[in-house]
Amino acid sequence: MTHPTGSLSAPPPNSDDLLVLLAVARTGRFTLAAESLGLNHTTVSRRITALEKALDGRVLSKTVGGWELTDLGSRAVEAAENVESAVALLRGPPGAAPQLSGVVRLSATDGFSAYIAAPAIAALQRSNPMLRVEIVTVTRRALQHRSGLDIEVVVGEPQVHRAEAFRLGYYMLGMYASRGYLAEHGMPRDMIELCTHPLVYFVDSMLQVDDLDAPRRLVPEMRDSISSTNVFVHVEATRAGAGIGFLPCFMADRHADLVRLLPSEFKEQLPYWMVLRPDSLRQPAVAAVVAALRAQTAAYGHALMGQPAA
Repeated sequence: MTHPTGSLSAPPPNSDDLLVLLAVARTGRFTLAAESLGLNHTTVSRRITALEKALDGRVLSKTVGGWELTDLGSRAVEAAENVESAVALLRGPPGAAPQLSGVVRLSATDGFSAYIAAPAIAALQRSNPMLRVEIVTVTRRALQHRSGLDIEVVVGEPQVHRAEAFRLGYYMLGMYASRGYLAEHGMPRDMIELCTHPLVYFVDSMLQVDDLDAPRRLVPEMRDSISSTNVFVHVEATRAGAGIGFLPCFMADRHADLVRLLPSEFKEQLPYWMVLRPDSLRQPAVAAVVAALRAQTAAYGHALMGQPAA
């Protein structure tokens, strides 16, 4: 015979087991949770089993991307976060404001990671030195199963389920060439002349984001020169004279040796979106990183759009 959750005859959940569940919820995998806690995989599995027995129900469900919380698991994680906050308060000096700690996992595009996320997080860590942030640089659609990720930043409006999504801001793409390339090959005066030059951009067959397919829609006649999945390669290949690069203005405008071409014809505006698990903002560290990213994106707005600072 089973007992309803909260029954007097059921053993109360162990606080250590709740903290193990919290680690699994944040990483999406038993192995990663075990590593973060200094335990082994078997111990994590045993702790989760003990917690499910105490709560008389499943707290995790297996998905393609890892482990996801059930409704009961989400309620248990809320309790685990309270335990974590209480422990953090006890460890701090009396009367001191609690500091952020733990690991926040973020995935974002290369340019956003380098020029927005990195400085925003570094500033946040100056007053919260125990906060760790792991950044995975990738250009893709938002994941349907985001086990192990707290925050995703993607290009284009995401189509996701069981997630919170909001637009962070916009950035601009433009056509650029190096001064050396233009001295050798001439300045294209219109779109027809520009299409005779080679293009530096993403690998067409590997591009996962529809919004980034603009060059092949705007100038399908341009042949590919150097293609890469990394936007920093686009910038450096363009600077090296490999062809004309379709580049984020906030990255290209940092280099005096690059010249923007036909800005009135080529000004592709794209949105950055942020995607979060429904429970992510309950974590103080995640909420703080989200706030820092939003503030940094807003402060960087003119550069993102290829405009001089106001």
